[in-house]
Amino acid sequence: MSTTLRTILAAFALAATASLPAFAADACKNRGELDTMYCDDNGDLTADPPKDPKKWKNPSTIVFTYTPVEDPAVYENIFKPFTTHLSACLNKKVVFYQVQSNAAEIEAMRSGRLHVGGFSTGPTAFAVNLAGAVPFGIKGYEKDFQGYNLIMIVRADSPYQKLSDLKGKKVAHTSPSSNSGNLAPRALFPAEGLVPEQDYKVLYSGKHDQSILGVNSGDYDAAPVASDVFIRMAHRGQVKEGDFRVIFRSQKFPTSSFAYAHDLDPKLVDRMLGCFYDYRFPPEMKKAFEGADRFFPINYKTTWEVVRRVAKGSGESFDRAAYEKESRREAEAAAKKKK
Repeated sequence: MSTTLRTILAAFALAATASLPAFAADACKNRGELDTMYCDDNGDLTADPPKDPKKWKNPSTIVFTYTPVEDPAVYENIFKPFTTHLSACLNKKVVFYQVQSNAAEIEAMRSGRLHVGGFSTGPTAFAVNLAGAVPFGIKGYEKDFQGYNLIMIVRADSPYQKLSDLKGKKVAHTSPSSNSGNLAPRALFPAEGLVPEQDYKVLYSGKHDQSILGVNSGDYDAAPVASDVFIRMAHRGQVKEGDFRVIFRSQKFPTSSFAYAHDLDPKLVDRMLGCFYDYRFPPEMKKAFEGADRFFPINYKTTWEVVRRVAKGSGESFDRAAYEKESRREAEAAAKKKK
């Protein structure tokens, strides 16, 4: 097990142990799938603010990040106009915190080092249950939010035309917590004649861009990835769309959510949500996010229902045991890749 993963899992265990007495006093009426650190008395599937106002946080510096589906440095630059706006809107310093993995982003919010950020689709549910994240928006348009499809890509010059052609081949999933990169393929591919782990051994690349580049270079025969990441990479010139063939496309899923930490002062949350919802993306941000021009309000309980259903269909859950199991597999796969 890697040092990073060991640190994350140890922090999870310590936080859970330390929080038990507090919850007995708080008399939580409903927790649902949330970890023991949190309570969901209003039934919206996300963590309620602490009952004791003394536990509400109103930091002088707001830490913001965006899901590491690609190079984090790319997104720090893309979001620079927005973080500048958010700083002025809140009259607080705002810093972009680069995270290298979904696990690191989730742990940063759980430990109180991250106040608001974008979580990719699958990790959003883990962030909600394990880190007290409260999703409030998605990149979108005037009347709808932006979505994406799970696509299975192969090289255009390969012989593969349908999913069943990939039996026994090298197929790269992205990371265990990813919706399009792992959970959705496990739920949807069997009906198309391809069963992950049975018809091919799942290889984890770590990120969507690494899966795409791996197929392009011939390291992998195929990879299930998010369509929006693939399109962005093609538009930036990192790959040529014509060099690939899409042999499977799923229904629409919600793209990355934006979520705040449950223990932020509710007055700060109200101000911050206004800063997000009123903002309109400048041309460069709009171009980077395929025409999306705003943060569209969403409700986690309803908007993420399809994601939770896919996870259930793939035999996965978004609890601590599943997260620790899959994070361990992800870390071990990354260690093998470095050798």
